[in-house]
Amino acid sequence: MTLPRRFPSRCRRHGLYSLRAKLTLANVVLLAVGVVAATTFSAMGMRLYLLDSVDRELMATRDSIGAARIGMEQIDALSALVALSDRASGKPAAGDADSLVQGSVFTALGDRGEPLTIAGFPPTDSQRAVAAAVDDPAALVADDEPYDVEVAGAPHRVTAARMDDGTTVLLAASTESLHNVIAKALKLDFAVGGLLLATLACLTLFSVRRRMRPLEDMVETSSAIAEGDLTRRVPSSSEATLEVEQLRLALNSMLQQVETAYRTRERSAAQLRRFVGDASHELRTPLSAIRGYLQLHDKGMLTDPDERRRAWDRMNNEVDRMGHLVDELLTLARLDQRPELRLRDVDLTRLVRDAAADLRAQQPDRPVTVRAEGTVLVRADESGLRQVLGNLVSNVRAHTPADVPVRLGVERVAGVVRLSVADEGPGLAEEDAARIFDRFFRAGGGVGSGLGMAIVQGVVETHGGDVTVTTAPGVGLKVTVTLGSPAARGTARTTAEDPRSSSLR
Repeated sequence: MTLPRRFPSRCRRHGLYSLRAKLTLANVVLLAVGVVAATTFSAMGMRLYLLDSVDRELMATRDSIGAARIGMEQIDALSALVALSDRASGKPAAGDADSLVQGSVFTALGDRGEPLTIAGFPPTDSQRAVAAAVDDPAALVADDEPYDVEVAGAPHRVTAARMDDGTTVLLAASTESLHNVIAKALKLDFAVGGLLLATLACLTLFSVRRRMRPLEDMVETSSAIAEGDLTRRVPSSSEATLEVEQLRLALNSMLQQVETAYRTRERSAAQLRRFVGDASHELRTPLSAIRGYLQLHDKGMLTDPDERRRAWDRMNNEVDRMGHLVDELLTLARLDQRPELRLRDVDLTRLVRDAAADLRAQQPDRPVTVRAEGTVLVRADESGLRQVLGNLVSNVRAHTPADVPVRLGVERVAGVVRLSVADEGPGLAEEDAARIFDRFFRAGGGVGSGLGMAIVQGVVETHGGDVTVTTAPGVGLKVTVTLGSPAARGTARTTAEDPRSSSLR
């Protein structure tokens, strides 16, 4: 399994395309839109409110003029009295005064729309500018709302009234101060909004950086794993959100599976290399012996009939040995592929007694004890279990003296079936017992191919069971096979009994 050396550097770069920058920009843009919208609506509301105040004053003056039923003569008299009152009180003369209402411009118009003289005072510049700004005074008289006009470069609201003698008068009020107030309010709002935007950007960067720290840890962990450190995991964080924590747990679980798969693959590859080497070595020995006898025969060196018979027997024995080894290798290959089993109810008591009878026939002097009462049924592949018993008995026969007692037993305990084969032979050292199921392992360089116990373990595991060994130097060896545990049964692949289906043999 080849791992890349490093992630590209661009994956670790922070810029405008990073999630942190995008979240900050999104928050700032949203707040900016909110500030602009709020400021716009606030300015529009303020303008409408202030204009409404100005319009109410103008319309109140207009209604007062209409209700008073006065004409220009009364206006002139009223203006004269105001001028006398101002002189008596020491105020400046009203010659340049142009309004009857504080803050407004009062202009009387002639028949051709020109401003008229009032109480002997000529029209002021403001009165002339208002008269010039209004194109149709009659339309203002008929309208119920003031108009916006530009007077000497300043914004005004203007309306008109018709006096009792038919004279049209214009009433105008400046709205320049109103617009100045709105402009100052807008500047203040935008200044405060800008400060809020800057504060939000800083807080968002800080908060997002803290919240994104678990993701940065994931990037660092992934980079370390890509460089070959498969033991690295994403650490937990007290600042992580629920989604990030779920992602961390899922990523760690995936990394654990990746590490396990990688270690398993490496171990399998090492086992395969060792297996191929051991198999080659085991096959080379009989092939070398056969080749040697054939060369002797080819050179005419086997002239004696007894020598030829002995060479022939040796070659047959080596061929049998090689064939047995190939059969065991094929069996192990099938077991590695997890074959489907032809399951049926098998009486283990009968199999144990058959194995004991075979051992007595092969070694009549060996004491054999069988502990198997009644019928012990188990759902299994009969040929596979016979192979397990055959290998265990063969192992005892090959590695213990012919007079060493052997005990075979089967029992059902707590819902599981235990099959045991024990001898009182020399036993195994701890380091040898740990390798007893390794392929081609022979304790002390003993006889055989070293595949028997590996086949036993493979067959038992294919049935969903397990096999254990109890031994010590000088106390013998006991092999226990456990079948039928509920947890193990789910791991066995089964098929209906069919003569055409595959089996372990």
